[in-house]
Amino acid sequence: MFSKLAKAIDTFNTRQGEITSLLIIPLLVVVIYEVFIRYGFNSPTIWGFEATAFLYGMHYMFGISYTEVNKGHVQVDIFTSLAPKKVRAFFRTLTTLVFFMPVMICMTIWSAKFAATSVAGLELNSTSWAPPIYPFKIIMALCFLFLLLQGISNLIHDLQILFGKEER
Repeated sequence: MFSKLAKAIDTFNTRQGEITSLLIIPLLVVVIYEVFIRYGFNSPTIWGFEATAFLYGMHYMFGISYTEVNKGHVQVDIFTSLAPKKVRAFFRTLTTLVFFMPVMICMTIWSAKFAATSVAGLELNSTSWAPPIYPFKIIMALCFLFLLLQGISNLIHDLQILFGKEER
């Protein structure tokens, strides 16, 4: 049962990462447009810089759980790299339970509250363009939830290694 849950989380985060990686295309379009208008016609937009920041921020946030499912985050494994698989799984389980889970649970809850407050006030960004900012705060909260779920998946995999149920 837990293996199916972990597999579903891995599949979801892989798929959403592949799809949202396409955010690079509108980001590229906005940057090229802004450069062309700014330097070609000496007429910069009021929205270009901010739009690139929002697009890049979404690209980054969606990428954190995708990176985690693919083991792409920096790890300090100087002490465990030569250890047996079960020892490495034990230390990953310990650090996940002591550091990762409490931080990610708090980040998920706080970002959801942050997003809810923003939605309730229909918050706009405090710039001359003033786009709605609450959709981006909702995305941030969702992405922290995706990372938390990926941490749960990783914990399941490591516990299965510890108890001899699965190879990683």
